[in-house]
Amino acid sequence: MTNLLVMKEYIKGFYAKYEDFILPVLKFLLALILFFTINGQLGYMEKINSPVIPLVSALLCSFMPMGFMVFLCAVFLLAHVYALSLECMAVLLLAYIFIAVVYLRFSPKEHLFLLLTPLLFCWGVPYVLPLAAGLFGSPVSAVPVACGVILYYVLFYMTGNAQALGSTEADAILQRFRDVTMGIADNKEMIITVVAFVVTTVLVYLIRRMSVDYSRAIAILVGTLADIVILLVGDLMYEANFSIASVIFGSILGALAALVMQFFHFNLDYLRTEKVQFEDDEYYYYVKAVPKMAVTAPEKRVKKITTRRAHQNARRSHSKARAKSGRN
Repeated sequence: MTNLLVMKEYIKGFYAKYEDFILPVLKFLLALILFFTINGQLGYMEKINSPVIPLVSALLCSFMPMGFMVFLCAVFLLAHVYALSLECMAVLLLAYIFIAVVYLRFSPKEHLFLLLTPLLFCWGVPYVLPLAAGLFGSPVSAVPVACGVILYYVLFYMTGNAQALGSTEADAILQRFRDVTMGIADNKEMIITVVAFVVTTVLVYLIRRMSVDYSRAIAILVGTLADIVILLVGDLMYEANFSIASVIFGSILGALAALVMQFFHFNLDYLRTEKVQFEDDEYYYYVKAVPKMAVTAPEKRVKKITTRRAHQNARRSHSKARAKSGRN
């Protein structure tokens, strides 16, 4: 545990010292991963599949606010879907308008949750997002998480039906538009996942705010179990075809990842908890103080030996050796 705390202090100190350089690099890497993932999952518009465009776009995102990254991701998605069919682009644009209205109304600055939710769905590990949103955000953090879920399932439906939606028959345009909207609206898996992630985010937030020992670890455990139960019960009730093994295994991985993030962000030493009581003219106070668990990173001391001092030490040693041999 001590070694982990020392490593934590090293990482925090390194980040604090070089934050101005590390943050643009992290934004560049995130944007690059997002753009290459979009091109790899969709790839319908060949003009933006070249590696140069994602690289230049990621470089721009590294020096711009996170909202610019959200905007460029939307541009990439709309361009690929437009190459698939005009009806799909219209449906995706309507989804973006709905997301923008809801997202900008409740949580306009939590761009990271909106970006990471579809990305982690593509990687098969989305269950860490509601836990992280509840631990490090607020109840309204459920909004970008839910919007990210909706965006993923909209794109998932379009890519899963790309062959049918790519038809160019003019008389089928209105029918395809209706099929896309109804197919997305009737997606039981999407609705159940949105409910599960929203409930998990709010539940984790409420528990981790409680004044009990190990509240954040308890919040992760309860949130993970609630997420699993809601998904599996919804699957039984509405036959949403969730993979039980994927839900359970993915939720366990999400809980472990949340515990790791929690350790590096906010680790308390409950063995040294102190309870203080005091009063003033109007109130009597009961205060519970829990210190943060931390250690001081050891400082490296380098002893420099100059050439002159080395020669002096050698001469002294030689003189002592000669004197000793003379006595003998």
